[in-house]
Parts: sequence; C-alpha cells; structure tokens
Amino acid sequence: MAKKTAAVDAKGFRKFGMRDKLAYAAGDFACNMSFALKSYMMIYWTQFMKLDSYIYAILLVVCQVWDAINDPLVGTMIDADRHKYRRNKFLQYIWIGSIGLIVAGALCFLPFPNLGNVVKGILFICGYVFWDAFYTVANVPYGSMLPLITEEPGERAQLSSWRTAGSLIAGMATGVLIPILIYDASNNLKGESLWIIALIMGVVGFIFFQLLLRFTTIRVDLDLEIGEEPPKFDLFKSIGNFCKNRPAVGATLAACAMFLGMYGAGTASTVMFQAYFKNAQVSGLMTLVGFVPMFFFMPFIAKIVRKFGKQEASAFGILFSVLACVLMLVLPIGPNGTGMLIYVVCQLLNGLGGGIYQCVSYSMMADAIDYNEWKFGARDEGTIYSLHSFFRKLAQGVGPSIGLVIATALGYVAAMGADQTPEVALTMRYLVAAFYLFAAVLQYVGVKFVYNLDKKTLTTMTEELDAKRAQ
Repeated sequence: MAKKTAAVDAKGFRKFGMRDKLAYAAGDFACNMSFALKSYMMIYWTQFMKLDSYIYAILLVVCQVWDAINDPLVGTMIDADRHKYRRNKFLQYIWIGSIGLIVAGALCFLPFPNLGNVVKGILFICGYVFWDAFYTVANVPYGSMLPLITEEPGERAQLSSWRTAGSLIAGMATGVLIPILIYDASNNLKGESLWIIALIMGVVGFIFFQLLLRFTTIRVDLDLEIGEEPPKFDLFKSIGNFCKNRPAVGATLAACAMFLGMYGAGTASTVMFQAYFKNAQVSGLMTLVGFVPMFFFMPFIAKIVRKFGKQEASAFGILFSVLACVLMLVLPIGPNGTGMLIYVVCQLLNGLGGGIYQCVSYSMMADAIDYNEWKFGARDEGTIYSLHSFFRKLAQGVGPSIGLVIATALGYVAAMGADQTPEVALTMRYLVAAFYLFAAVLQYVGVKFVYNLDKKTLTTMTEELDAKRAQ
C-alpha cells in the first residue's frame, strides 16, 4: 500500500492547515506558561515578601524599561544575523529561549520574606532580568515569524486567532489552578509554593515549545541566494521606518491600550476579589473571562476578514467594548454573588466586542511588516516586531505600576491583604471599570484612526508585493 503524502502548494511546501494552527498555538501556550506568572508578581512581592508598594512600583518600572529596551536589541540582533541555520534562524532563537525559561520563572519567586528591603530589591531585579532575557529570546522571533508561515490574509488571521487561543488556554488553566493553590480560606496569599509552581510551568512550557519547533513550516523563503551579498542592516533607519509605519504604530497603540487596561486594573482587580467580593480563588479565571468570546469568532475569522477586512471588523467590535465598559462603571455591582454575576456579564460583553480584534491582532502586525517592505523596501521582521513588543512591555510595566500607585494613593494597604476597609474595596471596584473603559477608548483610536490598512489597501499591497517577489 502506497504511503500517503501530504498535499503541497505551488511552491512545494506542505499546504497550510490545522497542523500550522496547532503548532503556532502551542508556541503562545508555551510563552504564557511563563508570562502568566507575571500577574502574580505584584501580590507576591507586596503581600508575601512585604516589599513596600512604592518601592515595588519603582523597581517594576525600572525592570520594565530594561525589558522594553531588551526587545529591540534582540530583534535587531536577529535581523542582522546572516548565519545559515539548518532550519530557520527564528526557530533557532526560540529553541535557545525555551531552554532558559525552564528555570527562569522560578527565580522571580524565591521565598525569603525576612530579608531587608535592599536585598529583596536586588533579588527581584536579578530574577526579573534573567527571566526577561530568555523570554525575549523566545518571544520576539516567535512573533516575528508569523508572516513567514503564510502570505494569505485569511490564513494569517487564523494563525493570529490560534495564537491568541493558545495564550487564552494557558491563561485559563493557570488562572483556575494557581489562585486555588496560593490563597487560603481567608483570601490571603500563601506565597511559599509559588517558585515550585513556576518551575513546573517552565517544564510544561518547554514541552510545548518543542511542539512548535517540530511542526512549524516556513513557506515565505527570504534566504539569500548563493553568492548574493546581504543587505547592510541599518538600525536607525529601521527604527525611523517603524515610526513612519502607520499600521505598526496603530497596531502597537491598540495592543498597548489593551495591556494598560488589563494590567493597570490588575492591582485593583486582585483587591476587588480579595476584599470586595471576598473570593480571591476565582480572581484569575474572572480576569480572563473577557477573552472567552474570542472562541466564538475563531471558526469564522477567515470569512469575516475576507468579507469585511481586519481593520473594519475590529473597529466596529471595539465600539461594543466601549459600551460594555461604560455599563461596568455605572451598573450597581454589589459585594455579593449578584454583583459578581453582573461584573462577569460586563466582562463577557467587553470580550464579545474585542473578540475580533483579539483574533487578528497579531495578524495586523504581520501585515505591518509587509507594509514596511512595501513602503520602505526592507522587511526588518525582528526590528518591527521587537519595537512593537518594546511598547507593549512598557505598557505591561507602567500599567501595573500606575495601578498600584493609584490604588495605594486611594487607601490600599498591601500588608492588610484581604482585610482592606469597605471604602477601599468599593473604590477598587470602580477603579477596575475605569481602567477598562480608558483602554477600550484608546484601543478604538489606534485601530480606527491610526492603523490605515483597510481591506482595499491590504489587497493592493499584497498584489504588488507578490508581483515584486515573483520578479
């Protein structure tokens, strides 16, 4: 009996299919086995390690600035790397990062609460920098290679959806399990086991990284021909091109807005579930419930993109998110089961509005990389994506720092844990809604008014690039 062979496309590559989507989803699942731990750093270092809230906020901003700078450094290093690897340079860098991430997350949760503040600060910085270095080495090439897996807009949208699905599944798994393991019956933190949890998650992440590496097919071949001189890489020109690249800037603004809402509300959300709803063990799951509606759009996202366009469909949906966040702010959400149910419904409506954007957000950056080639003659995948990641990480660092500072200024006392005053608990409930509303409005501005690759322009760009590459 003849051995069944995989169908191939016009270029001789295996046709795009479910294997590609599952492999790419495995990559973000792996990344989020590490990244999901970040949402527990604030409560760990301020409530368990007893580090002063303002000191922690300052240290987090310092680390996040380095984190953000680190991304363009790695991205430009990848772009400038002309070494001929056996498979692909992006996959090679991901493999290196996956090794370090096995233990890097655990170093951020070493349990020594009796140390002095100075030593605690040093311990936090060292652990964070080590973790960030390996996370960046894995994550930047992972995001950069999406446009190399397929050129077709609908397939790119599907990859983006499956990437977000991988992230969400990892987030939901950790969001359900970790709070159950780290909170006691009084909703206070038990932090001494977090480093073991982080180590286990590092091993799980490594396994899923290997699935990504094993089953990913690169179809857009941009390797140099034999004897061809590599183009001279110009970092400052690449950065200048990014600033003039409206799709990249718009997609970055929208992503930063989403993270400002999510992480800016993080401190207030944690306190809301600890001290207002009195149910900290469901906090991780409730935070992620807004992403669940994305699964409704996933089976139809390619058809939606082809019919309406990424920008058009995303902008329309985000307006619905703005309305949901207004409801979250003004509805009578009380400190009881009914109030929590109203909050969850508002989050689901918020997620329904943002579901299309969540599906296509990474695909929009892939199109922005093509736009860079179309307008400026250079793809610069690593640099473009790493600068996008630079600003995202600034938002991820500044957001929780601002949230912590505002919460502290409004009366939150980290040492009190779940025993905040009723007035502070109520304030946190309104602060959560305010952060989400601000984020939704800013997200709409980025997608609707800055990102300029509507359906017609995207079609023109793709046709002209195809013709150029065929020559």
